[in-house]
Amino acid sequence: MKKIIYGCAYYDEYMPYERLEKDIEMMKKAGLNTVRIAESTWSTEEPHEGEYDFSHITKVMDAMEKNGIDVIIGTPTYAIPYWLAHKYPEVMADTHRGRNPYGARQLMDISNPDFRKAAERIIRKLAEITCRRKCVIGYQLDNETKHYDACNEHIQKAFVQHLREKFHGSLKEMNRTYGLDYWSNLITDWDVFPDIRGTINGSLACAFEEFQRSLVDEYLAWQAAIIREYKRPDQFITHNFDYEWRGYSYGVQPMVNHFHAAECLDITGCDIYHPTQSHLTGAEIAFGGDSARSLKQDNYIVLETQAQGFPNWHPYPGQLRLQCYAHLASGAGGVNYWHWHSIHNSAETYWMGILGHDFEENDVYRDVCTIGHELERIPDHIVNLKKKNKAAVMVSNTALSALTRFPIDMDATFQAGSSYNDIVRRVYDTMYQMNLECDFITPEHEDLSRYSLIVLPALYAVDEACLNRLKKWTAEGGTLVSTFKTAYADENVKVYTDRKPHILHEVFGTYYHGFTFPENVTLAGTDGQAELFMEFLENEGCEELYRYDHRAWRQYAAITKNSYGKGTAFYIGTLVPETVLKEILSNAAQCADIELCEESYPLIVRKGFNQYGKKLTYVLNFSEKEETYTLKENAQDLLSGVRFEKGQAVTLNETGVLILESE
Repeated sequence: MKKIIYGCAYYDEYMPYERLEKDIEMMKKAGLNTVRIAESTWSTEEPHEGEYDFSHITKVMDAMEKNGIDVIIGTPTYAIPYWLAHKYPEVMADTHRGRNPYGARQLMDISNPDFRKAAERIIRKLAEITCRRKCVIGYQLDNETKHYDACNEHIQKAFVQHLREKFHGSLKEMNRTYGLDYWSNLITDWDVFPDIRGTINGSLACAFEEFQRSLVDEYLAWQAAIIREYKRPDQFITHNFDYEWRGYSYGVQPMVNHFHAAECLDITGCDIYHPTQSHLTGAEIAFGGDSARSLKQDNYIVLETQAQGFPNWHPYPGQLRLQCYAHLASGAGGVNYWHWHSIHNSAETYWMGILGHDFEENDVYRDVCTIGHELERIPDHIVNLKKKNKAAVMVSNTALSALTRFPIDMDATFQAGSSYNDIVRRVYDTMYQMNLECDFITPEHEDLSRYSLIVLPALYAVDEACLNRLKKWTAEGGTLVSTFKTAYADENVKVYTDRKPHILHEVFGTYYHGFTFPENVTLAGTDGQAELFMEFLENEGCEELYRYDHRAWRQYAAITKNSYGKGTAFYIGTLVPETVLKEILSNAAQCADIELCEESYPLIVRKGFNQYGKKLTYVLNFSEKEETYTLKENAQDLLSGVRFEKGQAVTLNETGVLILESE
């Protein structure tokens, strides 16, 4: 990237009256240099089948090109027009809940042939009128694509064919692998396969979910191939991945394997929304950013994040600026707000943009101006930030699916309140608060040599090849940390038949036979409670760091440490408080020869190297009061131009930011 992309989504189609020139005037005043257009308005661009109207697109491109503002074109395929659903009703996704009615977005079967034909036509027509435009710098494929739980008949047939190929036509092998003799579920004929939506078999259900995720990989690659027929070499292809949604961006996306789906992209993109006001921690910004950066080990674009958003997201003064630099500190090459103006009707009327419904300047707009002017003044020394993290967190869609089918805290009522992402975020958030930066990797990641510390949060279902790689990596000097619920089942979600954790119990020097839900169980020597789930760890040569303090369970270890070959391995047999988890991770970082910052949350420190090979240190104050940072070396703050000496203490105001450049 040649510059930091700073922009917003813009929809001329939604405007209640003509104001394009006024909007551009206000954008330029704010320092916005990019707009994203076209991705939400298929019915405007093709009001009737085969009848096209790109006048809004052309008008916006003309105006932006005239004013030096770049444009990202989004293919408009995630929200289909009614004529398509009416003429071809099979395009609607048939889900576990039944056939979707028309109305919302993202309710179609992305693999349906009639949908694909219509989508290809609109993509090609749009590409034809945009690819030669100077202002168009790139294309966004679709929008927050997922499989939408489509279980349509042709998808189920394709899944059966996939299984036939996977098991080389052997029904016996498939039945054995998935344990389908249970409750008389044996499949005896490939051509008479039950509707997958009715299965009670967790292995088969998870295999189908994996197949559904692969539909997203194929769909995005299909769109990318079409765009590549038109785009110039200097135009990029991206996509805005989103995350598990809990009213904001939270964890690993269940419906997409981001690592697989990103393979067809030139630049990774993502959408990150998060709490603000007194709930702003920056953790969601960092989680989403670290995830997006890890997909290609390179810079990414935040294609959507909030300006105002909902009323509870309206930022305090200075927070929007802090949020923007937090994105850049994770390696973002651009930050784009959703969206420019607030919409006056329909579903997202109160998902507020930079401007409110009156289109007048407001406090958020003025904050956008402040950021835009700073980004214009800062030299290109903040562009293309690269990181060389020595720590990694291993995440897995397979484990996520498995622990959805077999929740950690499910009891005889078959109810549960926890999930895989709860464990991932407990681990990640603790590392974030410690300023222990990390990448994300998956069990497919073969070369582990760049990392000295790897953390496994609830890696429940995993293949032996990955476990043997981790075993070998630890023996060669790596530091491995695992939580409970790791290496219990294989990649087909069939429970291993030996001591747990499978293969790795030798590495950790501990194993267990039993487990339960903790009730009034503390960790001996602390006030910390065992939470959610506890495994009864038995000693196989390890050092017992903590035992359970409970009359029934005190003979068992809760957290262990073990030397294995040249490496070290920590096993955490229960969900522990962040204070205890910080202690374990600090111990692990020391073993991994990772130097931890003196500072911790609310003072967040994130590091990297710029395109000139100089070290950049972002210091971000998420406190509601002043905080002090002591410089570790001579450096210049790129925001203020002030030079500081090693050992000098610098006070950061509430929401304060430093970007320190040093040799």
